[in-house]
Amino acid sequence: MSDTLRMLREVKLLRLLRHLDIVEIKSIMLPPPKREFRDIYIVSDLMESDLHQVIKANDDLTKEHHQFFLYQMLPNVYHRDLKPKNILANANCKLKVCDFGLARVAFDDTPTTVFWTDYVATRWYRAPELCGSFFLCIGVYTPAIDIWSIGCIFAEVLTWKPLFPGKSVAHQLELITDLLGTLKSETISGVRNDNARKYLSEMRKKDPVTFLSKILQSRSFSKVLTWKPLFPGKSVAHQLELITDLLGTLKSETISGVRNDNARKYLNPSAVRLLQWLLAFDPKDRPTAAEAFADPYFKGLSKVE
Repeated sequence: MSDTLRMLREVKLLRLLRHLDIVEIKSIMLPPPKREFRDIYIVSDLMESDLHQVIKANDDLTKEHHQFFLYQMLPNVYHRDLKPKNILANANCKLKVCDFGLARVAFDDTPTTVFWTDYVATRWYRAPELCGSFFLCIGVYTPAIDIWSIGCIFAEVLTWKPLFPGKSVAHQLELITDLLGTLKSETISGVRNDNARKYLSEMRKKDPVTFLSKILQSRSFSKVLTWKPLFPGKSVAHQLELITDLLGTLKSETISGVRNDNARKYLNPSAVRLLQWLLAFDPKDRPTAAEAFADPYFKGLSKVE
């Protein structure tokens, strides 16, 4: 019954949704005799692959690919299950979001306190506020849950691998805090569940890792970066630590000092800055889709109405 309801919900939503970045229903094929009704066939846009396969098969994506992919992943809907396999792709780099079986209708970004099951989104792309009912108590339900998922997907596009491949809810939260660091007291105070708040408060103290450092650690740049005496690292890893400890996110002039194009194209400071915004732990600190579109990262590509 639950699968039937999901299919019905998806059909109803996609009949209403008309967006260039969302898969469109072209036709619905029903069996002629109603008594033999067992299956329904939906004719939709023909797409060649999905983003999961694109990431897996292409190690030469440029910064223009990264920018255009992210731009197309930002339609403002309560999808609730965004992941690379739910984003279809064509050879011309056109993306379309699909699989709306868990989606919900919302007419604006107004937060809602209506309870929807937290068993949504593949764990690796699931926002912290949905990491099990134990943690479902940070703020209220908003499209920010999809913004987090988009951030995780964008990080995977940049690094070729999942950012938070948690094996359990607890492990997922450990990986998130390994990157973002120990949560701020004001964020923890916003957690309504006493047990969850206690768990988060008692987590070991962690310093945040710069997003650029995380990206570089996820890729093989050991043969393409050019080091200078200013950072006398004992190894490539030590060198990166010295650079990011001193500078944080690299500036454009620093990136321009990297002579290899293959390395430099992944060190876009605007992309890293936007990624960090998308992956704010507290949903209130994440951008809306409109705010993300207006980010300087999309300069020359987007026009916010």
